[in-house]
Amino acid sequence: MRCRLPMTAFALTASLIFAPGSSFAESNSSSTLKVLAREEGGFNVSAVQELLDKGDESVARGDLVGAREHFDKAREVSKQLLSFYRDLSGAFRGLDARIPREMDSKGRRTLKLLAEANLRLAALFRRQNQPEIAVPLLVEVVRLTTPSQKEGQKAYQSLIELGFVDTPYLGAR
Repeated sequence: MRCRLPMTAFALTASLIFAPGSSFAESNSSSTLKVLAREEGGFNVSAVQELLDKGDESVARGDLVGAREHFDKAREVSKQLLSFYRDLSGAFRGLDARIPREMDSKGRRTLKLLAEANLRLAALFRRQNQPEIAVPLLVEVVRLTTPSQKEGQKAYQSLIELGFVDTPYLGAR
């Protein structure tokens, strides 16, 4: 009975020393762990910007169908990110103020990119003589960013140009 404890301790120590696996202190590089934080192909604000840039390139080439696909995808990813950032922000509110601040900051950047995607899509629809499809996108931009911000003013101005609204917004002057 007396030798069980020393033998067990020796066996545990020997197995940790001679084990071929990685140690607990060893860590993988952050590039392999943070797959979604990559600039290219991640699931983050940069990925939305990348989709917008690809859409702009498609417009420049005259590929309006490809541009629409990229802008639609940018909208979709933006909305998903916004939802996730808001959920995480709410979950940590009152527990750790750093996390809601980070999520709110990322959410604001994502919201701005969503507004840009909507504006680009609306411009695309206007170019294709489909203003009735552009109107909901422009209204969403005004709702999301408010008329006091650049994107909201641009969207409202487009609504005036389309004849959807008549009263100009004078608060921006």
